[in-house]
Amino acid sequence: MLWNVVYPPTADYYYEYTECDSTGSRWRVAIPHSPGACDGLPEPVKGTECTFSCRAGQFLEMSAQECTPCAAGSYSLGSGIRFDQWDATPPGFSSLAATSPGGGGGVGGDDAQLCNSSTWVPQGSYMESNRDECAVSLIYAVHLKKQGSVTFDYQYPDNNLLFEFFIQNDQCQETDQTGVKKWLKLTNHGEWATHSVSLKSGSNVLYWRTGAVLMGSKVVKPVLLKNVQIEGVAYTSECFPCKPGTYSTEPGSDSCLPCLRDTYSGHGASSCTLCNTTTHYASEGSGECNQRPPCSKKDHFQIHTACDSEGKTQIIYKWIEPKICLEGVSGAVPLPPSGEHKPCPPCNPGFYNNNTAVCSPCQPGTYSDGTKVCKRCPAGTEPVLGYEYKWWNVLPANMKTSCFNVGNSKCDSMNGWEVAGDHIQSGAGGSDNDYLILNIHIPDCCFLQDVNRKSTTVVESWAGNKTRQLYTHIMTKNASVSYTWAFQRTNQAWDHSLCFSDCQFSHTDGNVTLSFDFGPMGSVGTLMNGPSFTSKGTKYFHQFNISLCGGEERMALCSDNVTDLPTSEGQGEKAEATNAVKTFICQSTIIPASGRGLHTALSSQSINLANTFLGVTVANALEGIQSRPELFSQSARKVPDVNFFYRSLEPTSSCESGRSAVVTLRCRPQMSAQGQLTVPSECPAGTCDGCTFHFLWESSGACPTCTEMDYHQIEGACRGGHQDMLYVWTEPKLCMGGVSLPEKRTLLCENMDFFIRLSASLGALTALLLVVLTCYFWKKNKRLEYKYSRLIMSANKECEMPGADSCAVMEGEENDGDMDDDVVYTKPSLLGKLKAIASKGKGDRYENVQLNSSHPKALVWS
Repeated sequence: MLWNVVYPPTADYYYEYTECDSTGSRWRVAIPHSPGACDGLPEPVKGTECTFSCRAGQFLEMSAQECTPCAAGSYSLGSGIRFDQWDATPPGFSSLAATSPGGGGGVGGDDAQLCNSSTWVPQGSYMESNRDECAVSLIYAVHLKKQGSVTFDYQYPDNNLLFEFFIQNDQCQETDQTGVKKWLKLTNHGEWATHSVSLKSGSNVLYWRTGAVLMGSKVVKPVLLKNVQIEGVAYTSECFPCKPGTYSTEPGSDSCLPCLRDTYSGHGASSCTLCNTTTHYASEGSGECNQRPPCSKKDHFQIHTACDSEGKTQIIYKWIEPKICLEGVSGAVPLPPSGEHKPCPPCNPGFYNNNTAVCSPCQPGTYSDGTKVCKRCPAGTEPVLGYEYKWWNVLPANMKTSCFNVGNSKCDSMNGWEVAGDHIQSGAGGSDNDYLILNIHIPDCCFLQDVNRKSTTVVESWAGNKTRQLYTHIMTKNASVSYTWAFQRTNQAWDHSLCFSDCQFSHTDGNVTLSFDFGPMGSVGTLMNGPSFTSKGTKYFHQFNISLCGGEERMALCSDNVTDLPTSEGQGEKAEATNAVKTFICQSTIIPASGRGLHTALSSQSINLANTFLGVTVANALEGIQSRPELFSQSARKVPDVNFFYRSLEPTSSCESGRSAVVTLRCRPQMSAQGQLTVPSECPAGTCDGCTFHFLWESSGACPTCTEMDYHQIEGACRGGHQDMLYVWTEPKLCMGGVSLPEKRTLLCENMDFFIRLSASLGALTALLLVVLTCYFWKKNKRLEYKYSRLIMSANKECEMPGADSCAVMEGEENDGDMDDDVVYTKPSLLGKLKAIASKGKGDRYENVQLNSSHPKALVWS
């Protein structure tokens, strides 16, 4: 039960109101400071109505139960309370360290020893959080009579620290609160952000919780908290003293005013004190005077004077106002002397000085290039209206410049931009948070048309280093309009990567060319390794998000302080978180829900590993970055591994040249297109030296696209007069996508039988022809043989034998007895017959015939 508490002065007791009953009544009771000392306590009296409240500038004096004005040097919010002084932990605030899962309980055992010194520490104007792994909560309980709100300022510069703000009711149940409200945004260095959350009536317990996951000896920057204001209470039981640097002169003040420049005030002041301006200064709202430093180059700026009557200009140096530095002391830089007079640049086109020091616009119907007298346009023509500013000796009449910073009043008196002859440049400014404004107003041009502009639209924005370039913006309406250039310095690292992979890659080896399309692998690959443990036992994982190819819309995203873990499928649809790193390869530290004092899984410490894409190759080195294939299992495939090389341009303490990364793609046809990402088993953190990260991405999407060389034809048997032609992939299949297998073809078998039968018929016909020719020549030869034998026989009967060239039979060799003479015909061979036929064409018509006589002296003719 939460009661309102008031401590009477110089008493051994204090007053409290009981809770309101069903009739809306309550009692004022006295509570002793020392438990058990109940003697001499005032009797309970009926309290004010539960709906009672005091106005701003008043507080409820419990002894009289009346609203009383606050004294000078203090203030009250009436229905609100404000904490803006932190010399000590204000009453009602407590700090609780938790290491057990869930974080709601106490700390005991070894965990208590680990976190007994972890606490929020008051530092005068703010509260400072812990810097270690313990989850430490700053807690404040308040009971509201109506719906209200809580507002506070904070600094949260380091994403290695987790920072959340949430609210519980009196039953320790967390109220409904979105992740955007619960997890606070990072702030730039030195900037304070404001956070506000609505509160329900009744009991509200406010928690500001911090905790870190530390790897190594890195020191984190703490969270700072100040200006906690709660609205919705019925009354305040005391006034709040003005904090240093503010004051209130009148009783019953509802706020304190800041001290003017070069004045200061202490705690609960009703007026401010003037500093010794000779040696000290004070900014607006200062609680003390500061010693003036020696002047430096940052304390002055230069301007160009307007052209004088002789057409001369001069560079003049001025101190930045208000001047806080000292001249003439050791180490002080004097104000540079004014420069010599130089000829003024010409007027801008459309203007002419007419032998005066001021450039005036040409009269209607005339024109000038800025160097000549304005003259009228030729007949039938008219001037081309417009503004063209080429020379910047003085700021044009339709342009204004200023410096804007809510938290830096010194900026108000500065020029945001300075003219510099042939260009205009941003001014010095007073801090990195100053907005340097340049505004140009363009009146109605050609038609009297007015546009009621209720909002400002950003036409274009630039960040990072940019080379000189030409920019064009088209005006689509003939109406009065103003354009503003706002420049602000920033220490934010900018992504300098300009090149992206288009997901296409080709590799030629001999006469074989492999083409790859990595698009099916998805826009972002995700890998979570671990778990790992810190020195205090906190479990964490490292999650890597990798973008291979595509434009900025397909970059990897690592977010801080989100309540659910992103997946590779849903990352493209997930909105960017408050604190996010968007690049080619990034890493986040994931703390599971069972971590120290955490309710849900958290993502933190997102870092950029690669913001520059270098190239793709099958080689093991590119631009000084070496892949290490020996860290992974070797592949026996014929398809080579493809290496993507990346580099980060952000140096770190251990990597002066920045980090680098190599993503090796390996063809695995049996895997899905998204495949699987792994890190070397020897280096489970993804890196062996802390600077170069190695990843292996095995996927079917890493296989080359299929071509006609990746399949072959199979001819089926001829069945039923048909034959199938099939096409199958060459095994093992090492390609994906590309060409498809041709469809099965069916051919008629008759086409093949016709040629077989034709060949058989031709063979049989040739054999028959040979037999016929043989018979023909045999018959002709027999006929020739008969005619020849008749010729020989007729020659023996009608003619004498011709004279012999030699004796056919020697004397004494004849046989006894008479024998008949015989004509013996020697049958020629088939080869001989063919030769004889062939010899007919040459006139050789003779054949050999052996004549055998029955007498011993028979002659043999040839």
